[in-house]
Amino acid sequence: MSAPPQQPCGVHMVGSVPLPSAEDVFRQVCEALPGRLRRITDGETGDRSQFCFFQRNVFAHTPTILVNFDGSPPKTPTRAEIEHIVKGMPRIDTGYDEHALSSYSTFRRLRAEGIVPGGIRFQVSLPTPINFVGSQIEPAFRPAVEPLYEEAVLRVLKRIEAETPRQDLAIQWDVAVEFGQLERVLFEPWFEPVKEGIFERLVRLGNAVDEGVEMGFHLCYGDIGHAHFKEPEDTSLLVEVATAILERVKRPVNWIHLPVPKNRDDPAYFAPLEKLKGLLGQTELYLGLVHAEDEEGTRWRIETPSKVLEIFGVATECGMGRTPPAELASILQISAAVSSPIN
Repeated sequence: MSAPPQQPCGVHMVGSVPLPSAEDVFRQVCEALPGRLRRITDGETGDRSQFCFFQRNVFAHTPTILVNFDGSPPKTPTRAEIEHIVKGMPRIDTGYDEHALSSYSTFRRLRAEGIVPGGIRFQVSLPTPINFVGSQIEPAFRPAVEPLYEEAVLRVLKRIEAETPRQDLAIQWDVAVEFGQLERVLFEPWFEPVKEGIFERLVRLGNAVDEGVEMGFHLCYGDIGHAHFKEPEDTSLLVEVATAILERVKRPVNWIHLPVPKNRDDPAYFAPLEKLKGLLGQTELYLGLVHAEDEEGTRWRIETPSKVLEIFGVATECGMGRTPPAELASILQISAAVSSPIN
């Protein structure tokens, strides 16, 4: 008789948490998940709960470059008009660094009080530039705005690294709109070849994170009304992107997170993971298979990949910023119940 599958090890908090403040997140999550966290986010509370949508405020000075969601057709400025408008913009200040450093101060205080256990890192989740540019900037302006926005994101990264001890910090790159571009749904790319262009961008971001700072990738098919912008047929595209990251990024990749739809516990969905496991090495893999009010289903979703992978941790499919607050307790309870403490 074969041995029962090993219980998943550890829990990964993807990003947003439906609570009022970073302090509430640190307190409640640490209490609910004893021994299961290697790192913790500040919950991306307030305006950040809607992922990168709040970044539209950053471009209030140049609203003409923002997508209108009123059904009006895309703008068609000339190249000269685009260059004039973009050149006239002030330096982009995303504000991600201000949020992160404020939350880190709270994290450090709660750690001193024993609320946040020692050894847990402070995780800053940053959407890749494609996420904002590809969803909120008018198509005609995307090629000109993207390099400026990437520069702004990397500037934020460097400030966070400069003002946070290396041993306390973890950076996560959130990768979502890229999968819409790869699947050719909802999000149109502005560069060719698309796949190689995405790989180059992800590798550039990964290599930008300093050694000594932990770094990982959250691969995502979106969360729009608790639904993906496309249901993945299986994990093959996720594995292809993860493989490119693991093979090309020159510094350690500490974790990879992949989504698992609620209705998928079949071997076909998880079979491509067989190609990935030989590349993981010291990279932690987290499967986003925890769904609210569904402990039994979560255990079913764990059983199938346990036949492919020797070890993995659990998470939700995406950040929980759009999750009703009433479901949070269920998600945390299930996460603790189906996982074992980290070694």
